[in-house]
Amino acid sequence: MFNFKRIAALVAMVAVSASLLAGCGGAKNEGQNSGEIKGTVTASGSTALLPLLKAAQEEFQKANANVTVNIAGGGSFTGQNQVASGAVNIGNSDVALDAQLKDKGLVEHKLVVIPFVFITHPDVSVNSLTTEQAASILSGKITNWKEVGGQDQKITIMSRSKSSGSRATIAEVVLKNAAFTDNVVIQDSNGALRTAVASTPGAIGYVDAAYVDKTVKELTYNGVKYSVDNVVSGKYGIYTYGRMFTKGAPTGAVKAFIDYATSKDFQEKYAEKNGFVPSTKMPK
Repeated sequence: MFNFKRIAALVAMVAVSASLLAGCGGAKNEGQNSGEIKGTVTASGSTALLPLLKAAQEEFQKANANVTVNIAGGGSFTGQNQVASGAVNIGNSDVALDAQLKDKGLVEHKLVVIPFVFITHPDVSVNSLTTEQAASILSGKITNWKEVGGQDQKITIMSRSKSSGSRATIAEVVLKNAAFTDNVVIQDSNGALRTAVASTPGAIGYVDAAYVDKTVKELTYNGVKYSVDNVVSGKYGIYTYGRMFTKGAPTGAVKAFIDYATSKDFQEKYAEKNGFVPSTKMPK
């Protein structure tokens, strides 16, 4: 005699199992089918991160035709404030979250390691600075290159504005949070600062390593030249983490773009090429 109740229960279990398997397959296909990702991603903030993020924007849009990614500069603190206010989806920053924004529900996503270097006009004969020498120059205690082994020449300091993440990093790592001298010439971006240093005899400034070119002289720091290996090993210490902030956990196209930019594949293919250190190479 058939046990109809038992047979019915078995049929129901088979149906549920089939449904679950179909659901798993659907989730996998959705993740693989880039055409299903749609929308617009807006981001602003750190100019130091622009070379890498422009590469991420270009490659991500190639793979996701239904997504538009708009990226602007403006400085790290601008990016943090704009994402906090809801003006953009992502606030790009090369400094930690401003204490005044810690109650705004922002979520940090580490993107890449940003190394900074000191640069001078090519006519400056000094090739290296110690932390103490660099701090003394930036604070205004040293005003002539002869005081650090160079020629008798006035030092002109090119600096970023107070809203700049680059300036905040130099203040923390080199100046140990001591004050910059007021006797500086303010530049609004890494590119503008490099151009100003290249065209001003006796000038010094600091830029993200991605912006160094043959128009300026790159200095070693404490006798160590910047390189990816020297950062990873801990020998070169002027760097910070580039971060992407979102208001709450990201979803949809925003999450997809962040996942792509922070992926091992993208990092190891584009970070070093654009003057950064892949976060995947740093000691855990």
